[in-house]
Amino acid sequence: MREGMKKGMPPGDHVFDKKVGRTEVMVHKEKGKFVTYIDREKLDSYNSLSAAKTAGLAYVKQAKQ
Repeated sequence: MREGMKKGMPPGDHVFDKKVGRTEVMVHKEKGKFVTYIDREKLDSYNSLSAAKTAGLAYVKQAKQ
């Protein structure tokens, strides 16, 4: 399920990023979908930017517990 990214930015248009502690959450728009990356590893794709942001931040919050 996890796709590791090589050096550089993931594909698509960069639309959101935030650092939560040491973890980096990014959202890129690819082919009409919003794809969430956690530390440059693909998490999932979503239909809206808000859903992608919420899922990424919730994942990081859950992982910290």
